[in-house]
Amino acid sequence: MAKVFLKEGREEAPSRGHPWIFSGAIDKIEGKVDAGGIVDLFSHEREFMGRGYYNPRSQIAVRLLVSKPVEIDDTFFQGRIKQAISHRKSLLSPETTACRLIHAEGDLLPGLICDMYGDYLVLQLNTAGMERFRDVIISILKDLISPQMMYDRSDPGTRAQEGLPDSTGPIGDGPFPDYVEIWENGARFLVNVKKGQKTGFYLDQRDNRSLIRGLAEGKRVLNCFSYTGGFSVYASLGGAVGVTSVEASADALEVCKKNLIRNDIPLENHQLVKGDVFQFLRGDQGEYDLIVLDPPAFAKRKGMVPGAIRGYKDINLYAMKRAKDGGMILTCSCSQHIDSGLFHKILSYAAVDSCRQIQVLGHWGAPPDHPTALHHPEGEYLKAFLLRVVE
Repeated sequence: MAKVFLKEGREEAPSRGHPWIFSGAIDKIEGKVDAGGIVDLFSHEREFMGRGYYNPRSQIAVRLLVSKPVEIDDTFFQGRIKQAISHRKSLLSPETTACRLIHAEGDLLPGLICDMYGDYLVLQLNTAGMERFRDVIISILKDLISPQMMYDRSDPGTRAQEGLPDSTGPIGDGPFPDYVEIWENGARFLVNVKKGQKTGFYLDQRDNRSLIRGLAEGKRVLNCFSYTGGFSVYASLGGAVGVTSVEASADALEVCKKNLIRNDIPLENHQLVKGDVFQFLRGDQGEYDLIVLDPPAFAKRKGMVPGAIRGYKDINLYAMKRAKDGGMILTCSCSQHIDSGLFHKILSYAAVDSCRQIQVLGHWGAPPDHPTALHHPEGEYLKAFLLRVVE
């Protein structure tokens, strides 16, 4: 097995449990290893620090799997995957049939994501190390879950950075359905696994959708970046007197309409707007009791942070202007490179420019089926603040 040695003074991160070793921290490599191969990590003084997989083409050169010299084989993956699935069983109610089964670093399996949509599983194998164990992982999931079918929705951009080809499509024989129906807290949704955002649905917003349902009674609601209408359906089921959904994708709005119908929600109480959210917020003169801002990640890379700051400030500034006195705003960021502290500052700047007094009623991250490793703060990508406009 190849050995990776760190530069002097670069031991702090792995010694406190962080799973990533960047290429700039590596001093030398003894032995031969190709992309995705298992390596042992040592300090500059040759002290064993962990075992993981290596990729010379990635900025994150080593992703640690264990801190002890245990065998990384079929038995190892079976134990880790079984542990992750067991954790989810205690989280789901009979009224929910979709969740994240495996959450990469959060389940000590960096590079691997698995989402369950009813009887179907959707995989992301985003790193060379996980791609190397593809067949093992698929076999274990089939044995433990017995899904009707599986689908590969690995992220093309991430795989390209790893030197891997694009990998999307059905796993196994037979056509995969265009839409899969799921239940979430008693609400019904159609999920487009093949072409939808992420793996088809924003599973990480489940708890926040429930929050909106509990706040929506008698309120006029604006759902920005509505996608297929998750928040819109929940708001309607919660008793909203009117809901406006704004989304740039006509296909997503069509699915939103189907989801409303599927939940017996009268369409006359719902306005579907195809358009750019920024332009809508600037031009709209309506006032709302409850506004949801759940945009896509504005900063997928560190170099995009300055532009993301401007984007988040703009949408929150205009949302604050559109909210009634006493109105509430659920504002979210799923940009990994915008941490909670920075997001809080952005919101405070928006509040100053909007000339509104704003309260923070609470803030949250992703639900328990999206766990984060304590020593991997980068995994805390989702930030959600519930704000109230005082005056």
